[in-house]
Amino acid sequence: MSGLIVPHRGFVPKVARSAFIAPNATLVGDVEIGENASIWFGVILRGDGPGIRIGDNSNLQDGAVVHIAARGLMTVVGRNVTVGHKALLHACEVQDGAFIGMNSTVLDGAVVESGAMVAAGALVAPGKIVRRGELWAGNPARKLRDLTEKDFAEFKRVVAGYVTLSRSYMPEATAKAAE
Repeated sequence: MSGLIVPHRGFVPKVARSAFIAPNATLVGDVEIGENASIWFGVILRGDGPGIRIGDNSNLQDGAVVHIAARGLMTVVGRNVTVGHKALLHACEVQDGAFIGMNSTVLDGAVVESGAMVAAGALVAPGKIVRRGELWAGNPARKLRDLTEKDFAEFKRVVAGYVTLSRSYMPEATAKAAE
């Protein structure tokens, strides 16, 4: 494990052994990271109230910020999720296989269902539900179109690519490259 790991109120972030945590990522308090997940450079996960859960194989790309709401809303990111660079997730739920575009924002109580997509730069307002198979875009975000099989294949390709890329940063790969 790498990164800045900060205990808070008796909670210490829990990270699966196979997960990649970039050296300058920050994990605070009640945070759990699943198998083969990758938390990239400059990501901040601040679980200083209810927790943050990141599922297996999910990737949170450079500069993403994840927080909770003091009134008891945690943030949950399911399995096989891509969260793009500089995205903000605040007290929301992103279900398995969803895709969150770069520089987008998902706010308190919003749900991005399995197999849904939030476009780059979109703002999903509090309490909104991005339904399975939909692409939402804009500020405030609204349904733009239905997703295609090509979109779903791309989601899977990106997730697999980030699992593979993260392996090249793991201590075993670094040691092998130095030989």
